[in-house]
Amino acid sequence: MNNTPHAEIIRIHTSQQEFFATRATYDIKFRKAMLKKLYAALIKWEKPLCEALYQDLHKSYEEAFLTEISIVLGEIKKHIKHVSSWSKKRYVNTPLKLFPSSTYLVQEPLGNSLIIAPWNYPVQLLLNPLVGAISAGCTAILKPSPYVENVSTVLEKMIKETFDESYIAVVQGNREVNSQLLDLKFDTIFFTGSPSLGRTVMTAAAKYLTPVVLELGGKSPCIIDETADIELAARRISWGKTLNSGQTCIAPDYVLIHKSLTEEFVKRFKTNLTKMHGENVQNSSHYVRMINTKEFNRVSSYLKDGEILLGGKTDEQERFIEPTLLKVTNLDSPVMNNEIFGPVLPIIEFEDKKEALELVNKRPKPLAFYYFGEKKNGWEAIRKCTSGGACLNDTIMHIANENSPFGGVGNSGLGCYHGKDSFTAFSHKRTVLYTPTWLDVPFRYMPYSLFKYIKFLL
Repeated sequence: MNNTPHAEIIRIHTSQQEFFATRATYDIKFRKAMLKKLYAALIKWEKPLCEALYQDLHKSYEEAFLTEISIVLGEIKKHIKHVSSWSKKRYVNTPLKLFPSSTYLVQEPLGNSLIIAPWNYPVQLLLNPLVGAISAGCTAILKPSPYVENVSTVLEKMIKETFDESYIAVVQGNREVNSQLLDLKFDTIFFTGSPSLGRTVMTAAAKYLTPVVLELGGKSPCIIDETADIELAARRISWGKTLNSGQTCIAPDYVLIHKSLTEEFVKRFKTNLTKMHGENVQNSSHYVRMINTKEFNRVSSYLKDGEILLGGKTDEQERFIEPTLLKVTNLDSPVMNNEIFGPVLPIIEFEDKKEALELVNKRPKPLAFYYFGEKKNGWEAIRKCTSGGACLNDTIMHIANENSPFGGVGNSGLGCYHGKDSFTAFSHKRTVLYTPTWLDVPFRYMPYSLFKYIKFLL
């Protein structure tokens, strides 16, 4: 894929600054119309996008629709329904000391936005933030991943057909293009990717004190205690780990399991894999491939870091890695110090839940935390550790509720989005104090002659 020329990037950036300055995007009717255009475009381009997802990732139509298209369509519908109320001027209580003034909150767009998306969910993670940008009244330059060339090409065609580039445009290319974009002044940056690249984005943003939303990742733990429903745990973990072949920022990254349950968990994990993908996972139409040879080699290298309890088959030509359970005892091994982002699942045994929680808390704060066991045990674990989001007796599904925010904490991210939080992410909440002219209380003026009385009001 060819890089967008630097001169073209500058031209688009300048045109978007000029368009935002017209204040056209402040109009709620305009925002709703643009959201409806995006919805119609996604319906029209659904088939080409799903075909491209299969070409780049071997992602089935069903999985492409469920994890990419449907999520964006749902997000757009929510914003169309609520953007008017979210944008309304709101009155807030004003203390007596400010009498006779009134205070209001006004939501206004941050301005020109940059959205940089990764390759693992290339449609959802580019367009979902865009919904928030449109809803809030921002312009947007979209930067898809070069690793999914077919998807990125279709996205560019769709956006170009749907929007004027002075409002929303796609820029293509590698990390050189990312650097060129990050050298420019934006009013907000939304980035999804690895923690290491997140630091690069944040460093660049600091030059202009640009606010950022960073959706990163990390090693999301999954604890299975002795009270867990082991059949349900195996089913939901095997689904969460093989979804997109583990190339999901909130995929279970490693399992901490009570020693008495390991053998049964492995057995039931295998049974559920067969139910979902058949006897030979490689032949499954729903099993995604690694994105490229580099990632295949990286994830394959982890197979030597423990004892293979299940799986372990690989095919470099197809970039296929079989779902693999790996018993690990060396917590300093590479598989336990890097986000796996693939279908290899380390298993670490424990006898006391305290050990498991201590291990989680010694590591950077993860994007997700999963616990299988009695509800009271799960809530106790939630109170004793932190993460961007969490599920008790489930995996992945907390991301699917558009009424609750999704985001990381610490090493796993900064800021959040989905639903109203997407609108807020691209908005500035502005305080406006209105003071009438019919009364001018003298206490605030020097020489503060009424200070001894006013002091009691403060």
